Amino acid sequence: MEEKKRSYGIVSRLMYGMAEFYGGGAFVIINTFFTVFMTKALGMPAALAGTIPLVGKIWDAVTDPVMGNITDRTSVKMGAKRFYVLIGGIVSAITFVMMWITIRPTSVGVLYAFYLFMYCLFSTGFTILMVPYNGLLPDMIDDYAIRAGYSSVRMIWSTLGAMVCGLVPTFLIRDNLDTAAYMRCALLFGVLFFISSIVTFAGTWEKQKPPVKTSLADSFPQAASVFRCKSFRLFIGLYLFGQCGMDFVSGMAVYFVDDVLNGYGNGYFTYLMAVLLVTQLVGMLIFGPIMSRTSKRFTILVGAPIRLIGTLGLLFFSYEGASLAAILILTGLIGFGNAATLTSIFAIMADMAEVDELITSIRRPGIVSGMATFARKVSAGLSAAAIGFLLSAVGYDEVIANTGKMQSAFTQRGIALIFVLAPAVLIALLIVVGIAFPMTGKEFAVVQKEIARRRGEAEGEASEEEIRICERVTGMAYDRLWNKGNAGIRREEESNG
Repeated sequence: MEEKKRSYGIVSRLMYGMAEFYGGGAFVIINTFFTVFMTKALGMPAALAGTIPLVGKIWDAVTDPVMGNITDRTSVKMGAKRFYVLIGGIVSAITFVMMWITIRPTSVGVLYAFYLFMYCLFSTGFTILMVPYNGLLPDMIDDYAIRAGYSSVRMIWSTLGAMVCGLVPTFLIRDNLDTAAYMRCALLFGVLFFISSIVTFAGTWEKQKPPVKTSLADSFPQAASVFRCKSFRLFIGLYLFGQCGMDFVSGMAVYFVDDVLNGYGNGYFTYLMAVLLVTQLVGMLIFGPIMSRTSKRFTILVGAPIRLIGTLGLLFFSYEGASLAAILILTGLIGFGNAATLTSIFAIMADMAEVDELITSIRRPGIVSGMATFARKVSAGLSAAAIGFLLSAVGYDEVIANTGKMQSAFTQRGIALIFVLAPAVLIALLIVVGIAFPMTGKEFAVVQKEIARRRGEAEGEASEEEIRICERVTGMAYDRLWNKGNAGIRREEESNG
């Protein structure tokens, strides 16, 4: 069916975005509870547990570029990206559950190796699903504003996923030493994640295009070539700084509530997550239309300072007996500001395929989304590793944690500083990169016009202003654009079929 016959109504947007229930929710559970599961329930040292997601990212450095290449090389009637969304939905749901299997070997080394292997299995399943999904929207819709609308609904699903995955586990895992509770939680969400992926598969479409004929050996030089683009490099900065900041919030939240506020048993964690996620959902509904009327960069520069104010404010209420109302108000500011930054970042991701095409003359959203997915998982891995090392640096004692006792006063203060200052620094960097990001709707229209001109679908010469915009957005000289040599493909004859 031709794109012009498609309906872009709310049902279509909801079905497209539903897979982000998994994308937005899975890492909330992992960031919030996986390190807690290993340190508090299983007694693994915090520094060791924190390295598991980071080591998993080394594996992602292989799987994400390869999956992007496989996606662009595949040709099936239903669409390559939809095909892998279907397969990935099954594999990733199963591997998510497997991460929470409980073993109790006598050796810490065996314990570490087992959960590292399980994490890598999950990460592979997540790659099979999310790399094609992140590259799907550019092959569904060309229009900048309509894409923004779809991305906004996707982020609403992400927030709903984060809300459900942030709140429901707090009711299921009443005792963070109870290993069976983690598995019950994993089984429930494994089913929900599978359903969300299948709905997206059923409710999307994909324009047919010739596959990119390259070898798997070209995956890595192709992946590296994506970074030739100035806009993509800055986008990765937005993605990493924006997401790492929230990874620290979710990853440290249990420690902050349990060890600093001493309020986990009183339901403080549930209150905090509820306020964070509800305000994020409200923010999505507000900032989505604002983004469509202004630009994706504008909402980042509005939302990030709001997040920064809320984050720094918590420094004054990081002690047992602090005003819960004040903590929740500041948490609400963090959630509201995060809505703006998160909506914008994912909307920008869909536009990167066009900028890459202008540079390389090749339509390869799989490669572009593969590197974006890799960046997302790197941010989660780096955050988890940093949390583990920082907890060890402030004297966090996993033996004390495993008995349910409070940490020392020095460690409590250290946890509070990590919870506040690490995200604050990352948000400040997000603002800096947001100011430098060169593309709004105006620049995107110029990029699309130039692509049409290079394809021979539009007549006329580019104006001086359009040339400057192309050079500013790509970071390359105008006469070096539209060149397969920029794509990192070693065998030209293969790329031409």
